[in-house]
Amino acid sequence: MLLLGKKNSRVPAFGDVQADDDRDIEVRRLRDESRTHFWGEARLLFRDLVFALMIMALVLVFVAQPVKVEGTSMLPRLHDGERIFVNKLIYYGLPELERGDIVVFWFPNDPTKSYIKRVIGLPGETVQLRAGRIFVNGKELEEPYLEHALNVAAADEPPTYVKPHYYFVMGDNRDNSSDSRMWGLVPEKYIYGKALFRYWPLSQAGVIRHETNYPGIPTHHTERFDPEE
Repeated sequence: MLLLGKKNSRVPAFGDVQADDDRDIEVRRLRDESRTHFWGEARLLFRDLVFALMIMALVLVFVAQPVKVEGTSMLPRLHDGERIFVNKLIYYGLPELERGDIVVFWFPNDPTKSYIKRVIGLPGETVQLRAGRIFVNGKELEEPYLEHALNVAAADEPPTYVKPHYYFVMGDNRDNSSDSRMWGLVPEKYIYGKALFRYWPLSQAGVIRHETNYPGIPTHHTERFDPEE
C-alpha cells in the first residue's frame, strides 16, 4: 500500500484486524501464559502431596505401624533387625485374634517395653507343655512353623488356664524365648498389633501369612465372656 507516495512497511499483526479494534479481544503473551500455567500446576501438586501425607499419617496412626524386630525369639520366621508393618486395627477386634497370629504387645510386667510372640492359647482354654510339646485342652498342637534345632529342650510345665480376655503367647524359638511360660498371660488390651508385612530387608519383603492349621482345635475362641469378667 502506498500512502502519500510512501510505502507503508508495517504489516498488521492480524491481517487487517488490530487488537485495538475490539476491546473484547484478549491478548496473551506466551511467556506469561507458561509462567501462570507452571505455578498453577505447582500449587495442585503441592495440594496433592499434602493430602497424600495426611492420608499416610492417618494410616500410620490408626491402621498400620512400622515395628523393628529385636532379638531371636521368633526364629526362624522373624530375624533380629527386620522391619515389619503391624495391623493396629487388631486392637479394636478387626479382625478377631486367631491362634497362630504373630502379635506385638506391651510387656505385662513393664508396659514401657514391647514384645512380639505367637498366640498359642485362647481365652477359656487350658495350655500345657509336655516333653516340649504343646497341648490345648488335652489335644496336641501341631506347629509347622517351628524348627526342631531351636526346640530341643523337652520341658514339662503344669497346666495353665487362660482367663477371659487374656492370651497365652510363646516365641517360635522355644529354647530362647521369654514368654507366657515365665511371666504369665497377656491381657487382651495390651495387644496392639498383628504382624502383617515384612518390608526390610528388601530381599525378604512380603506378606507374613497365617500359615497355621490346627486339626481338631478351633482357631478362634468360641466362648463368650461378660466384659466385666
